[in-house]
Amino acid sequence: MPDKSSMHPFSYKNRVPRIACFNNAKTPMGVEFDALIAAMQKFVDEHFAPVWGTPAELVKSTGFLKGAWAMAFLDSAKDGDLEGYHDVTPEGLPMSKVFVKNILKQKDQVSVAASHELAEMLVDPAANLYSTGPKKNRLYDYEVADPVEELFFKVDGIAMTDFVYPSYFETFHKKGSTRFDHMEILDRPFDLHEGGYQSYWTHGKEETEWGSKAKKVRFQQEDRRGHRSTFRHKRKRKVSKVAKAHAAAGAK
Repeated sequence: MPDKSSMHPFSYKNRVPRIACFNNAKTPMGVEFDALIAAMQKFVDEHFAPVWGTPAELVKSTGFLKGAWAMAFLDSAKDGDLEGYHDVTPEGLPMSKVFVKNILKQKDQVSVAASHELAEMLVDPAANLYSTGPKKNRLYDYEVADPVEELFFKVDGIAMTDFVYPSYFETFHKKGSTRFDHMEILDRPFDLHEGGYQSYWTHGKEETEWGSKAKKVRFQQEDRRGHRSTFRHKRKRKVSKVAKAHAAAGAK
């Protein structure tokens, strides 16, 4: 037996992503920001990570932090573009953007949208994973909240998104044979809630399957600019260049 640990110095602890959460939106989001971050941390610790094996440390900040992923709360995609928030952090690390004004205009909850973005970033940080599925000639986007979008449960009184389990992407499971999402709404692989959707790549282009006609109408009325899904097929992702980012970059 070796007298010292054989674990590489870059240990598991150091591989847990630190996510800088900062609010640059002027629009009141309908939930206290500190409480939202605390609820999302509990969502990850007690609900999401035990299923997906994706722990994370969420940290409130005033901008990008050195070595950290990011979740930026902004008013709209237009504001984000004007202020220099693009596809990834200034270091090229994963980033999600939550557009508060747009979300509230759609009569959705900021906390549900934020936890949705967080969950999908943790499972597929580069937005480049796909799965085969029930139909030939399709590569399904490996997004864990889209199929159950609009479903949520409460964590400390704050709404958090439902999410699918790994079994959702495993077509060998029979209907009702296991758990396919956290709230136990779906009953088979690649099933869709009426408020959900599943995008896939086929014949050189992106297509979408909808949980209902009503969902398709709602989705097509949304401003989807700036969402992670919009840069899934980008060959080169634009780095954020924000004055506050560089000011905060040296923070520990």
